[in-house]
Amino acid sequence: MFTGIIEAIGKVENIVHEDANVHFTINSPFTGELKIDQSVAHNGCCLTVVAIKDSEYVVTAIKETLDVTALDELKVGNLVNLERCMIMNSRLDGHIVQGHVDQTGYLDTIENQDGSYLLTFKYDEKDFTTVNKGSITVNGISLTVVNSQKGQFSVALIPYTWEHTNMHQLNIGDKVNLEFDIIGKYVAKLMNK
Repeated sequence: MFTGIIEAIGKVENIVHEDANVHFTINSPFTGELKIDQSVAHNGCCLTVVAIKDSEYVVTAIKETLDVTALDELKVGNLVNLERCMIMNSRLDGHIVQGHVDQTGYLDTIENQDGSYLLTFKYDEKDFTTVNKGSITVNGISLTVVNSQKGQFSVALIPYTWEHTNMHQLNIGDKVNLEFDIIGKYVAKLMNK
């Protein structure tokens, strides 16, 4: 489980394809604190640490993961939002995030609002929905929906989030990982029965 509060930004140092799997080597400021088999969210996608050396560690994404996330678009040199799993005896600053990406969406607009940023994302609303003031995870970042419409939503970013995540590197049309609020998903499923 995660909170959606980004702990650090890592850099993709190497990408190795092996059959249908992809191994990502990540340089991270907290690599020295990791251990093999630990879960780390990468742009909101929970992946398991399989190797560690110096300031770099390796995680593997399998076909199922690559099919439903934007990880297959990562390139060497890209920055990724990182979060280690939450500690049960500390504050939950964001919201409950599983690290299981529901689908990808794409950035439709960026609006500089003189001190903050309003970003609008579009997605396939067939199975998921957002609500105003509800929670959404975009590339692993816990955010509050400020404008929910059919198949799209907006979020407002404070300067800290803009500067300390990879959001400032997004361009219009870029694919992002989306994890919808777990409580909202259960309610939607019950309502559809």
